[in-house]
Amino acid sequence: MSETVPQTGKTPVDFWFDPLCPWAWMTSRWMLEVEKVRDVEVRWHVMSLGVLNEDKLDELPDSYREFLTTRAWGPVQVVMAAQQKYGEEVLGKLYTALGTRFHNQDLGSGREVIVAALEEAGLPAELADYADVDNSAYEFDAELRASHKEGIDKVGQDVGTPVIAVPGADGEQIAFFGPVVTPAPKGEAAARLWDGTLLVASTPGFYEIKRTRTQGPIFD
Repeated sequence: MSETVPQTGKTPVDFWFDPLCPWAWMTSRWMLEVEKVRDVEVRWHVMSLGVLNEDKLDELPDSYREFLTTRAWGPVQVVMAAQQKYGEEVLGKLYTALGTRFHNQDLGSGREVIVAALEEAGLPAELADYADVDNSAYEFDAELRASHKEGIDKVGQDVGTPVIAVPGADGEQIAFFGPVVTPAPKGEAAARLWDGTLLVASTPGFYEIKRTRTQGPIFD
């Protein structure tokens, strides 16, 4: 599915996100900038911090474990339900509406915030009900896990969100975690980072560049 070239003829970029992850949000804003300066098309997919960490909760700090067990499931369940009911084409607009409120405006992820985002995206407010469903009883749990698995299977297990998949050598998709960047580059800076991403993706045997983060996400 994800390897299909869009009918627009633009270069496809598959992007997996959890709406609550601030680093995925930064990378997604960069990709929207890239769409303005390069002939690319982002295709949005859902992954889940809850699914990613459910087998290692005992190894995590208390604060992050509490986040995963009390907050992480609701928003991603809403997004997945929207995709299942209204199609993948609603994901980008809904992600922007949610992420702007969650991250830029720091409004939290409560029901009123989710409802406002749904309304902005032109979606029914009752989709917010999925935020309150226990994940063990979630209607679209299998679909959520399948979408998450598709992204993780492309990149491997030792990563988080976001995952992007871009064309590599001979047109084969290569997936990476990241790039992790803050603030999101704009204009020609966004284009240069994109060109570099394609360059490393086309290099056989390339796996990783990494350094310690010295600042948190800068939302602008």
